[in-house]
Amino acid sequence: MDSLIAASARALAAGDALGALKRVALREDPPALALRGIAMAQLGEHPRARELLRRAARGFGTHEELARARCLVAEAEVALAMRDLGGSPRSLAAAAATLEARGDRANALQARLIAARRLLLLGRLDEAAAALARLDARGLPPSLAAVAELSAAELALRSLRTGPAQAALARAQEAADRARVPALQAEVAEASAVLDRPAARRLFAGGEQALRLDEVAALLDSGALVVDACRRGLGADAEWRLLARRPVLFALARALAEAWPGDVDREALIACAFRTQYPDETHRARLRVEIGRLRALVTGLALIEATARGFVLRPRDERAVVVLAPPIDGEQASLVALLSDGAAWSTSALALALGASQRTVQRALVELESERRVRSIGRARAQRWLAPPLAGFTTILLLPAALPIE
Repeated sequence: MDSLIAASARALAAGDALGALKRVALREDPPALALRGIAMAQLGEHPRARELLRRAARGFGTHEELARARCLVAEAEVALAMRDLGGSPRSLAAAAATLEARGDRANALQARLIAARRLLLLGRLDEAAAALARLDARGLPPSLAAVAELSAAELALRSLRTGPAQAALARAQEAADRARVPALQAEVAEASAVLDRPAARRLFAGGEQALRLDEVAALLDSGALVVDACRRGLGADAEWRLLARRPVLFALARALAEAWPGDVDREALIACAFRTQYPDETHRARLRVEIGRLRALVTGLALIEATARGFVLRPRDERAVVVLAPPIDGEQASLVALLSDGAAWSTSALALALGASQRTVQRALVELESERRVRSIGRARAQRWLAPPLAGFTTILLLPAALPIE
């Protein structure tokens, strides 16, 4: 390794992307291309970073497996920062195995952290927890230790375990302070601020109340029957019924919960569940069928009884009924929430994260764009969607971490 490459790598490890570029900006050899790509990623120029890293990987070829694996890891993190989640994780797993076999433990762990954060972003919490549990972060550089703790904190936050999340964020803050990388310290500060921001709204007759994450967790543990419009389900204590793929049943459950302890007339339920203002006998028959399905689904949690004008929800054991809604309004709340971190998303990545079809997501994006709630950049396959950060709602941002080059 020549002196300029070594100096550029040290600058990148310290978070000085411009200092790294000054030393290798005009060089076209593979090590310089790799360092330039990482520097561009740290500056937020992700498409250019990906191009440079791919050129570097081709330049190293199969005869320099270690350097090529490092480029693949860096490219995978750039893809994660671009929210390009459609690629296969196999190449990243192969790169991690190569790095581990060659003794590069730090970069092997970074590859596994990237894979875990991809799972977190897709909402595959069980798989992400298993991936993080297999990591051994002892003796790592402070920057990687901070990223590992941030991943653990994000998993805890998404699982509504605020105590472990606070402990992980405290460890991440300590590691980031030791690393002295400003971008990493900013990400830890942003993640910590999530705990103090509204995570949901509690709806009740005549108004609503904004709730922080710890308040949401306390409400879920209170024994009340919670109809959760954030996760599209309902439950009490340890029992949970997921209705994300049964929108009609969830619409009926939410309407009944919002009216509790009163009842809801049949016309209102038909309008809510079937989106029609002109019901006929077929709609009334369908309502009876869907109410029967919902009644069977909530057995053990509540009863749904018919009244003279409609139906009423009666929770068992005299439980209270609570309705939680996202911190922002609208049918596309989940979509806007994903975009609210300011990063650029492809429609395929959004469809993966939401568990919906690409066409459904595209239609929703067109509607949001007409309302000026999102904006797009690029065209065709390169098109990406963005939204400005929304007050009171944010997600943890991804940081393209420095990749040491030896």
